[in-house]
Amino acid sequence: MWRDYLLKHWPMIGVSMVLLMIEGSTLGALSWMLKPLFDKVFVQGESDLIWWVGAAIFGLFLIRAVTSVASRTVMTSVSLRTSSDMQIDLFRHMLRLDQHFYQANPPGALIERVQGDTSAVQNVWKIFISSTGRDAVSLISLFGVAVAIDPGWTLGAVIGAPLLILPVAMAQRYIRRKTRQMRESSSERATRLDEVFHGIAAVKLNGIEEYQAGRFSRLVNEVRIAQIKTTFISGLVPAMIDIITGLGFFVVLILGGQQILAGERSVGDFMSFFTAMALAFQPLRRLANSAGAWQTAAASLERIYRLFDTQPAITSPAQPAALPETTRIEFDDVHLHYGDKHVLRGLSFVAEPGQTTALVGPSGAGKTTVFNLLTRLVDPDSGSIKLGGTPLNALGLAELRQHFSTVSQDSALFDETIRENVLLGQQEIDPDHIQTALEAAHVTEFTDLLQNGINTGAGPRGSALSGGQRQRVAIARAVLRDAPILLLDEATSALDTVSEAKVAQALADLSQGRTTLVIAHRLSTVRNADKIVVVVEGQVVEQGTHDELLAKDGPYAGLCRMQLLD
Repeated sequence: MWRDYLLKHWPMIGVSMVLLMIEGSTLGALSWMLKPLFDKVFVQGESDLIWWVGAAIFGLFLIRAVTSVASRTVMTSVSLRTSSDMQIDLFRHMLRLDQHFYQANPPGALIERVQGDTSAVQNVWKIFISSTGRDAVSLISLFGVAVAIDPGWTLGAVIGAPLLILPVAMAQRYIRRKTRQMRESSSERATRLDEVFHGIAAVKLNGIEEYQAGRFSRLVNEVRIAQIKTTFISGLVPAMIDIITGLGFFVVLILGGQQILAGERSVGDFMSFFTAMALAFQPLRRLANSAGAWQTAAASLERIYRLFDTQPAITSPAQPAALPETTRIEFDDVHLHYGDKHVLRGLSFVAEPGQTTALVGPSGAGKTTVFNLLTRLVDPDSGSIKLGGTPLNALGLAELRQHFSTVSQDSALFDETIRENVLLGQQEIDPDHIQTALEAAHVTEFTDLLQNGINTGAGPRGSALSGGQRQRVAIARAVLRDAPILLLDEATSALDTVSEAKVAQALADLSQGRTTLVIAHRLSTVRNADKIVVVVEGQVVEQGTHDELLAKDGPYAGLCRMQLLD
């Protein structure tokens, strides 16, 4: 998969590779130029040649400087483009996943996947291209010079290389394992930060600042210790290369020194060879470091691949059915489990088009699950759910969800302006329609008093607004969406009396002419519903109008008496 991201930018990679190969080959040419410099100029005294040799060496350094700057700029661009593409694709993929996925994975861990893991692999592209381009070519050219001068000396220089195979392999496996642990700890750290910052009021009110700081400190220390161990093992490989290289230089010095003293080889041969091997030292170290960097990135790539391999269970059919003309909703013997918990146990009811149907019952009875099933955030284990006589799973997901507007107790607002929270990405909306929606939801009652009006920021999760104001923004959003089915989930339960009255009026106006389903614990808010469905332990135990259910003196009447409702 990572190759696909690189191949998308193959022209830039090709340019970078050419520049790197030119840069890498200059080292071999430089070491080769030392032979005539010593033999012809310094030993034989051909003074005129020094200008040509000096100019050639300067030219090599000039070429190396230009290609180095150009290649690094191109490589950085490729690196950032590939990591950005991966972040965008990963985020887009995660948005397609089901509700179960988000219940199993906390937001902090997902943020670390998108940001931390993709950032961890960002530099590997640069390292990979540099290793295959500049450093590999440098080693080939330098060893080519060394072999051309004396194959025996070259063999002596690399005599200890086989000793590195096993230690390097063991080090790479260790680095990969520790990096995997470090990425997991980083995810836990991000999760802890997300939970503490979003629950900062509870932290302060319960005086658990030190407790939370202690938990965070343990996670930070786990990451720190893993990083230290990884750095130590990563540093061992170049250190071992230093030792083996030192052994090789010692062998070459003994062999070459004796031959030069005996007059069998020239000083230029030795200096050119010695320079080639010395210049090979840094590319060799970088290649060794790149192996460790690759293992570090591989651990993050594994986590990214696992996420890409996670597929949504709820998808649109290959050939979606046409949207029905009516909004009649029918649940027929619907069963659903959340893990081991049997949430719905044969739920059956009908919501007629253009009417208001209220779902009431004790907490945990499965009422909110009904909304999740209608919008296909989850699918039932068995039974059927139909919209206008068409099974929900026969409709396209996007088209189905466009049929619903939802206002819940905890309406999700984003850290954007009030206007952007109402529009939710809709483009080219008539300003008159926006104003109508704001007025219908009584949003203008408080935005007109703000300096920036509807362009005022809502704050993180809408924290700059009161509960009633957030609800009215959510209602304005629903008005502007103008969907034929309205879902209201405890939309007024957390509001004060004044705010509840304004929100209730806005909801009543919004419900006109729409098929409306209401979940409410305050039975006073649903007494005028066309039908009230009483749900207990995932089953419908009775249904009818407010007066009909009171006359039956069943579960609904019992709930009314508990709330002192006449």
